[in-house]
Amino acid sequence: MPDLTELATTIESAAESLAGALDPSGCREVSSVSPAQLRVLLLLRARPSLNVNGLAAALNVGPSSASRLCDRLEALGLAARTPDPRDRREMQLSLTAAAIEMLGALTRYRLRALEAILAAMPRTARAELARSLSAFSATTRQFADAEENGADRRRSA
Repeated sequence: MPDLTELATTIESAAESLAGALDPSGCREVSSVSPAQLRVLLLLRARPSLNVNGLAAALNVGPSSASRLCDRLEALGLAARTPDPRDRREMQLSLTAAAIEMLGALTRYRLRALEAILAAMPRTARAELARSLSAFSATTRQFADAEENGADRRRSA
């Protein structure tokens, strides 16, 4: 059994391989957007209730930078800003149908790439990978939840 440092190194290497396999640059449908714009679209898909300030926090940038990114995405017809029905001072961000289709094409592209790699692996290795990644994801969510709860407690103090 490898020690934690060896295991962390193995995971880091696997993450590099995975990032290469999932690289969106080979997907023709996303060639019109920058990596930063794609990141915004992916965040909006994952967190549809984001506003510009929430997006800025998620990207770790200032609100003006997030707003400029949204301006460019609106000009491309990929994002829309509408008044938040709960607070008319806030603008809610949403994906357009074109963005949803683009992200769907990216997902299909990535799944085909992963399926090709997985098909080349032995069946037992695929099963072990699935179990290990499920455990890793569950633990990661626990860490994220604990960190978010800690941040909430620090903000309310």
